Amino acid sequence: MKRILKSFCLVLSVSAVFVCLYSFSSPKTSARKHFVFPYRQAGLSERAAAAHLLNRFTFGATPGEVDEVVKMGLEKWFEQQLTASLPDDTLNAMLAKYNALTLTNTQVVNEYPRQGAVIKMAVKEGLIDKDSIKNDKKEFRTWVQAYMLQKGYKQEQDLYRQFVCQKILRAAYSNNQLQEVLTDFWFNHFNVSITKNDCAEFIPAYERDVIRPNVLGKFDNLLLATAKSPAMLLYLDNFSSSGADTTGQKFRLKKNNQGLNENYAREVMELHTLGVDGGYTQQDVTQAARVLTGWTIYPMDTTGYGNGIRKLIDRIGEENLEKRGFVHDGDFLFTPNRHDKGEKTVLGKHFAANGSYQEGVDLLEMLAANPSTAKFITKKIAVRFVSDNPPQSLLDKMAKTFRDKNGDIKEVLTTMVCSPEFWAPQAIREKTKSPFELAISSVRSLQAKITMPYQLYVWITRMGQKIYYYQAPTGFPDKGQYWINTGSLLNRMNFGLAIASQRIPGITFDLAALNNFHEPESAAAGLATYGKILMPERNLSQTVKLLTPMLNEPELFTKVNIAATNTPAATQTNTQPIDGDQMMAGTKKEPMKGNKLLNAMQTLPGNNTMLAQVVGILIGSPEYQRR
Repeated sequence: MKRILKSFCLVLSVSAVFVCLYSFSSPKTSARKHFVFPYRQAGLSERAAAAHLLNRFTFGATPGEVDEVVKMGLEKWFEQQLTASLPDDTLNAMLAKYNALTLTNTQVVNEYPRQGAVIKMAVKEGLIDKDSIKNDKKEFRTWVQAYMLQKGYKQEQDLYRQFVCQKILRAAYSNNQLQEVLTDFWFNHFNVSITKNDCAEFIPAYERDVIRPNVLGKFDNLLLATAKSPAMLLYLDNFSSSGADTTGQKFRLKKNNQGLNENYAREVMELHTLGVDGGYTQQDVTQAARVLTGWTIYPMDTTGYGNGIRKLIDRIGEENLEKRGFVHDGDFLFTPNRHDKGEKTVLGKHFAANGSYQEGVDLLEMLAANPSTAKFITKKIAVRFVSDNPPQSLLDKMAKTFRDKNGDIKEVLTTMVCSPEFWAPQAIREKTKSPFELAISSVRSLQAKITMPYQLYVWITRMGQKIYYYQAPTGFPDKGQYWINTGSLLNRMNFGLAIASQRIPGITFDLAALNNFHEPESAAAGLATYGKILMPERNLSQTVKLLTPMLNEPELFTKVNIAATNTPAATQTNTQPIDGDQMMAGTKKEPMKGNKLLNAMQTLPGNNTMLAQVVGILIGSPEYQRR
């Protein structure tokens, strides 16, 4: 970390502040008090404990929220969050305009067709020749857009834009903060990516119907729901996996069926349940893949993967599917004609010949109940909510609860927060915010109004986290070393200055109102005052002392922009906002020079230039990166 920060100093003279901050701001001692949760042993005060709860189980405290938690009682607040039943009328009103968010997968397929499907329809209708696709691509794209408009089809990018916007709004404004934090956590654990076109259109419903409703339930239910979702079936290719029949011969497959596919079987063991060191072998992967053959998607149209199955269903008759061994559950379909009916053995468990859909359910239940799964899942939870390196004593308690309570996520979280290790000095403010967490916590700290959430997404992407687009099934790493490097520190400072000066379109707030319209006597006093507002219940004396020299830096904005632009690790670091279409196309504008940004701050109506600079420096500081 210090090596990274020293390199930062070479490109930004004021950056020496950051090296000192990371050296001195690591919490060693705190003022403390008692409560039902065992923070008394750690010496935390009730207010400090409330701030710690908010840092861990929300996307950031809003002004005055520490007071609210203390007044309610810390344990009661936590129990209330575990129910995830607080009214969200204001948030729901914001989401109402995003009409694609309520669509079923079938509606999405028919209203937001992929471009490949559109082209096939046009060719089939004789409106375009296949060879013309290879000619003038710009003219061809214009034609495709016109064709879609004529047919009433919508662009996929509009669907993804709405999806991104809802995530930002939910994280920023939901009263059920723990549910949203867990939705982010479990989506990342069971990651699917928009980068894979086949599954992209099903990801909105995946989060809405599969992840969010199950984040506080039993782990086995969440595991089964993800396994049966179209997004996961397509992302890890299990939708096309077919096995051998009882004679050991391969099925004769149509062109869309690729035979046995082990992708999902491998990842469900390595990433979703047991962990890479969970005690399974390659033979177990192959056998598990055979168990899960025939798990596919109920056809939502007559193109692509659904064409052959639709014809089969029409031939058999929907009313006869169950009699023939098919299982239709929402968008999921088990097809017995593709299922490997031979004997199998996974992790010592024998699956008899002529099995069906149920043996796949039994396999997933077995994996969910495995002791290795208890260790692997609870460690990931502890890393997310406690520290990058949680103590073994805590992990043992959480794993035991997972086993004893049959994977009850609420019980695991309760064991964690009731353990002394959760409140230990080593766990306080020892997590690093991801770009998404930084952006959302900033909005919440400033009590900002978001009218253009996509612009915030553009900035989150610039800082290195393109949500929903992480390609690997591992999901984004959840450790500070992944997020903090020279380029990211520069980008974060740039973000802090941009949001504080209200140069991110559609993000508005009143800095003066945050301090009851009492203007600090000086910039240094502003650091102390607004530091307490943005980072409640922290000892910021060292932070204020080390940030103060930055207030006198005459070319702060210019240096930050130049350093960010010239750092190889930094991408899309310009302060000038770009629209979503430009970002998707990978284009960007020239960075705004420091004097232009300063001029913009000075002419911004209702904003104080000094306060904006103070708040920007605070948000960009290393201490604010901690949670």
